[in-house]
Amino acid sequence: MSADDDVLNSTPALSAMYRLQWEEVQQAWVLLYPEGMVKLNGSAGEIIKRLDGQKNVVALIAELEKDFETTGLQNDVLAFLDIAKQQGWVKP
Repeated sequence: MSADDDVLNSTPALSAMYRLQWEEVQQAWVLLYPEGMVKLNGSAGEIIKRLDGQKNVVALIAELEKDFETTGLQNDVLAFLDIAKQQGWVKP
């Protein structure tokens, strides 16, 4: 099994030290944490708000592609999740 297969079968969730919140003033999703805030772009917000620790990445990608009536999001989602894990926003 490849590293991508491991990620695709994982069930990521938001790390406990972060809280996702919609900021009306900024018209953006943000991650709040004790030291501050991270403003997410639209794509990042759409991915993070779907992370529930139960659905795997394959299901997440399928949901995004259905909701936005597109295909081919796998590489972008995997790239974002890699960054989010490195930043500590998401746990595998």
